[in-house]
Amino acid sequence: MTAKELAAHLNMSLVWVYREAARSGLTPYKFGTGRNAKIQFKVSEVQAWIGQQKLPRAA
Repeated sequence: MTAKELAAHLNMSLVWVYREAARSGLTPYKFGTGRNAKIQFKVSEVQAWIGQQKLPRAA
């Protein structure tokens, strides 16, 4: 999944994906070097990460 696809899937900005996704626990995979480098994410890892983002139930 590309960074743009991830942003749309999570309803977040593309800037958030580039700045915060790795800090939030999503592992980016880099393809290429320099200005032509692209980052992508594994769909299975994104789905697992989404499953971990549940809020705790209020008592």
